[in-house]
Amino acid sequence: MVRLHFRVPRGSAGMGSGEDAFGPSILGTKEHWDAAYERELQHFQENGDIGEIWFGEESMVRLIRWMKKQKIPLDSSVLDIGTGNGILLVELAKSGYTNLTGIDYSPSAITLSEEIIEEQGLPNIKLQVNDFLTPSAELLGFQICIDKGTFDAISLNPDNAAAKRKQYVESLCRVLNPEGFFLITSCNWTKEELLNEFREGFDFLEELPTPKFCFGGKTGNSVTSLVFQRKK
Repeated sequence: MVRLHFRVPRGSAGMGSGEDAFGPSILGTKEHWDAAYERELQHFQENGDIGEIWFGEESMVRLIRWMKKQKIPLDSSVLDIGTGNGILLVELAKSGYTNLTGIDYSPSAITLSEEIIEEQGLPNIKLQVNDFLTPSAELLGFQICIDKGTFDAISLNPDNAAAKRKQYVESLCRVLNPEGFFLITSCNWTKEELLNEFREGFDFLEELPTPKFCFGGKTGNSVTSLVFQRKK
């Protein structure tokens, strides 16, 4: 099963990017994701359904292909921000990566990840209930940080999303090593907007190819996937 993108329309006509670019949504609340992962956990326990994959399997292939192309060492420390059901970690482990950590602020998501990873026979993946906006003191020293949809969800939080986006960038600067890589996939932010959001503390390296669509004679992307590097 593939998770539908949670693209939310921008505000009133003429409202560009910036702190008011998105309206608040239940998709930006912890209560929504707790309930969603409680359901997915129940489904997995009852019938083995691992749940939905953010942005489809091709999004994972895209990220891992980039890491292989860059010859990222297999023992590099990798953090999956908002791991959900942990499937990205499973695919990274199957690709040979050995130093993997996944965090999520939903306890049910971590329980689901633990059960899926145990079923896959991958005991060395580390999982933590951890809110990335207020990360625990020991969450640091990563060489790779990956986000597939978590920044999108934070951007929809009804409680001062602009401040939470700033917290996210601050947390990322703390947990990611200097010159470490940050890979982000988003369905709510364009390349230009993400460059603006992460302009402080990060250099833009590369845009990864994503599926294109054509509408009204114009071509665009429904998903944006970028690679940043933390400045020294």
